[in-house]
Amino acid sequence: MGKTAKSQWDFGELFPPQEMRRVYTVAELTGAVRRLIEQQLGQVWVGGEITNLREQASGHIYFSLKDASAQLQCVCFRNEARSTRHLLKDGQKVLLQGDLTVYEARGQYQLIVRAVEAQGLGALQAAFEKLKQKLSAEGLFAPERKRPLPRYPQRLGLVTSPTGAALQDVLQVVSRRHPALEMVLAPCRVQGQGAAEEIAAALGLLNDWAAAGNRLDLILVTRGGGSLEDLWAFNEEVVARAIFHSQIPVVSAVGHEIDFTIGDFVADLRAATPSAAAEIVTEGFFSARQTVADLALSLGVLARRGLEDAGQTWRDLGRRLARLHPRRTFEERCQWLDDASGALQRAARQTWRLLQARWEGAARRLAATRPSAALGLRRESAQNLRRRLAEAARLELETLRQRQSRAAIRLGLLSPLNVLQRGYSITTDSRTGEVLRQADRLAPGQRVSTRLASGQFQSVVEKPPAPSSD
Repeated sequence: MGKTAKSQWDFGELFPPQEMRRVYTVAELTGAVRRLIEQQLGQVWVGGEITNLREQASGHIYFSLKDASAQLQCVCFRNEARSTRHLLKDGQKVLLQGDLTVYEARGQYQLIVRAVEAQGLGALQAAFEKLKQKLSAEGLFAPERKRPLPRYPQRLGLVTSPTGAALQDVLQVVSRRHPALEMVLAPCRVQGQGAAEEIAAALGLLNDWAAAGNRLDLILVTRGGGSLEDLWAFNEEVVARAIFHSQIPVVSAVGHEIDFTIGDFVADLRAATPSAAAEIVTEGFFSARQTVADLALSLGVLARRGLEDAGQTWRDLGRRLARLHPRRTFEERCQWLDDASGALQRAARQTWRLLQARWEGAARRLAATRPSAALGLRRESAQNLRRRLAEAARLELETLRQRQSRAAIRLGLLSPLNVLQRGYSITTDSRTGEVLRQADRLAPGQRVSTRLASGQFQSVVEKPPAPSSD
C-alpha cells in the first residue's frame, strides 16, 4: 500500500511491492487435487450407463460411465472384478464400486473399478453383506467348525426341487461315477416366497430321519444357476442357521461357479455347480476305481482338481491382498503402458505416412527434371518471390508507420506544450528570446514575452523584483 500524500504533488507509491503468492507447478496442483479427491471421497459406488468401451491387449478395460448430464472416465484392470467383468458392455446400465482418483499424466479424474453389478441389485447386495457380517461375527463361517466329508459315503440326502435341472445333473453324475450310492430326496422349493423356510424344514427332516437310526452320511443342498433374486432363498438367515445346526456334514452347490450364497459360507464344503458337488461326493469311490483301472487318468483328475482348488485359494488371497495392499502405482504404470502402446502405434503410422510423402516428393522431383517442368517451377518460384517481396515491403512500411506513430506519441509526451496545458507558462526576453528562469535578473523597462497554452502576450517590467528569500 502506498504512503499517505502530504501535498497535491505527492501521490505516494505508484507501484507498491507485489504481494507474496504461491505458484504451483502443474504436477503439484494435479497431485494436490488427487490427494483431495482420494481423502474426501475415496471408495464410492456410482451408477450409470457404459459408453465408449475399449479393451486393450493387456486385458485392461477403459470406458465412460454416463447419465443424462455428465460422464465419468473409468478403468477396470485385468485382475479386477473377474467374475462380473462380462457385464461391462456398451449401453449396459451398471453399479460400479471403485476408488476415485486422478490420472496425473492426463490431468483427469477417473474411477478405478473394483466391483461391477447390474443396476438394480444394489439393495439385495447390501442385505447380503449385512447378513454375512452378522453371521461371520457369530462364528458361523469359522473354518475350525467345518467337518471333513466322508470319503466313501453310502447314503446321500438331497435338498432340492424334484423338478429342477440340478437334481438331474446330480443323478447323471452319480449314476456314472458311483451307481451304488443311495440317495434320499427331501423335496422343497428353491425359489420364491417361502422357499427358504421349506429348505430349512427339509434339512431338519433329514436330520430327524438320521437321528431315528437311519444311516445318512452326507447332505447335499443344491439348485441350478440364476440371478441374485432367483438364488435369494439360500441367502436367508433361516437357511444359514439350519445348515449350521445340522448334525450331518452339508455340501452346498447353488448356482454356477461365480455365484456365492450365505449357505455356501456356512456349509462344510462349497461346490461350484451341482455336477461338481456330485463329483466331490463320489470322489472317494471314483478315485479308488479309477486308480485300479487307470492310475494315470486318476492322477490327472486329482492334479486338475488340486490346481482348481489352488487357483480358487490364490484368487481368494489375491482379493484379500487387493483390499489390504496399495497397488495404485502399479495400476497407473499399466495404464501408462497402454497409453505408450497407443502412442507407439500412432508413431508407426506417422512414420509410414512420412516415408510415403518422401517417396511421392522424390517422384515429383524426378518428373520436374524435364526442362519444361523446370521452367514452370522457376516461373512459379519467381512469382512467389515477387509476392513475398511485395508482402515484405508492405510489412516493413507498416512497421515504420507504427514506429513513427509511437515516436510521435513519445514526442508529444515530452513536449513543453503538455506542461502549458496544465496551467504553466514560459516567459522569454522579447529581444533575445532567452527563457527567463530567475526574477532577480529582470530590469525595469525590460520587455518580456509570455507564452500560454493558447496564445502569448507582451509585457514590460515596471519595477525591480523583490530580492529572493533563498
